Amino acid sequence: MQQSIHAAAVLVGAKAVLIRGPEGSGKSQLAWQLLQSALPFTRLVADDRAYIEARAGRLLVRPAEPLAGLIEIRGLGIRRLPYEPVAVAASVVDLAASDAGRLPVREAARTTLDGVVLARLAVAPGVAALPLVLAFLKELPAAD
Repeated sequence: MQQSIHAAAVLVGAKAVLIRGPEGSGKSQLAWQLLQSALPFTRLVADDRAYIEARAGRLLVRPAEPLAGLIEIRGLGIRRLPYEPVAVAASVVDLAASDAGRLPVREAARTTLDGVVLARLAVAPGVAALPLVLAFLKELPAAD
């Protein structure tokens, strides 16, 4: 069964990054920055609202239908982009995370969504997320 969550998602290579955080924490901004980065392949999956569903031990993420292909770019407004209708999520970035530490504990490096364990990066409030996310993505195991 699909679960609706307040999040953005960007396909990076073969796997998606799910971006969570409180309102105004920069989810859309980070998604836009990932899409504009020099990563080999990126594509919008969802912005603002995403549906997640566990299937065969993987977490699938889809955009909310009315928002599919739309992203808010602060200062420019809503823009339409090419998007992926479904992707397998491999990691979660939690923005403005209260448990983000300078030297994070191992338990904070994983999270479970809908029964699926994913790699997790907790980003402290006020910290520039993109450099951390790029380093985090380099450390993830290669797609299977």
